[in-house]
Amino acid sequence: MDEFPLLPLADGPPPHERADAARNRARVLAAAERLFADRDPGAVTMDDIARAAGIGRGTLYRRYPDRASIAWALLDRHERVLQEQVLRGPPPLGPSEPQQPQPSPADRLAAFYRASAEFLEAHGRLLLGTETGIARYRTGAYAFWRLHATHLARQAGIADPEPFADLLLAPLAPELFTHQRQNGVSLIRIIEALTKMARGALP
Repeated sequence: MDEFPLLPLADGPPPHERADAARNRARVLAAAERLFADRDPGAVTMDDIARAAGIGRGTLYRRYPDRASIAWALLDRHERVLQEQVLRGPPPLGPSEPQQPQPSPADRLAAFYRASAEFLEAHGRLLLGTETGIARYRTGAYAFWRLHATHLARQAGIADPEPFADLLLAPLAPELFTHQRQNGVSLIRIIEALTKMARGALP
């Protein structure tokens, strides 16, 4: 599949990380993951994370400038698994082999919506620990999903696929998903609604 190049999703460890830096990074990420799971991620502060990790604030800020960068680092490995499934996984989430019939753009979008909803169900609290709003659109992860959505829209014959791609991704905002779940909308109902949307949006 060559619809787009591989893109970075979040900051990973440096290629030649010192042993003490690696230990501190592991302590920070483990502490942050516990805190994000136990309380409202928006209420977790950098001081909370430093204390839970047992390191100084200066050490923490040298590696991570803010809470969002820590949350994105935690999300990185999960995002990369989903990225790999979209690039090379079985259809319809991934593409078929070149000699096989390809799934329709609507089928691939529906499969992507399902996988994304399941991702939000598993990691929604962590996503809410990142900067939301306009900052989301500057991440490598969003750039990757936008290219995927643009590719599907172009395949479906959408005349101006790039702005259309942003609209296709809008229902996957973590705030919206969390709002729906907190108001009693089941994951199955969300997936069913997204599937209908995919089939209506991409003829």
